[in-house]
Amino acid sequence: MDTFGSVNELLDFAIGKELEANQFYVNLSKRADRQSMKEMFESFAAEELNHKKKLEAVKEGKKLFSSAEKITDLKIADYTVDISLDDTEEFDFQKALLVAMQREKASYKLYSNLAAITDDEGLRDILLGLANEEAKHKLYFEVQYDEYILSEN
Repeated sequence: MDTFGSVNELLDFAIGKELEANQFYVNLSKRADRQSMKEMFESFAAEELNHKKKLEAVKEGKKLFSSAEKITDLKIADYTVDISLDDTEEFDFQKALLVAMQREKASYKLYSNLAAITDDEGLRDILLGLANEEAKHKLYFEVQYDEYILSEN
């Protein structure tokens, strides 16, 4: 885990990760071969930009409320191997879902770990709220995987 000299460094790091996630979903939306897939990935790209805006608001001193809602975890991502998507290969929905699950799981861990190392209670609540949102994203991709991939086999 990186060490951060200030809350702003921690927030800048998280903002950078949200931008990476946004670009990941934008790229998937451009490669998807069905309109419904394009729209799904565009929606997640927008969600990641929303996370970035929340983090920027925190940097500006605005307080946000965290989500205390408990998210179900199907744990499908726990049993997948680490894979990556190559921009040169043909679009594969199953592979895209697997990578998306892994990325959301990593984002959840990132925010949970960042929350654990901060002394600022308000920031901790915000980071845990973002971790919760990433858990929702992971659950969504796990449900998609369960419905469209596992049910076909």
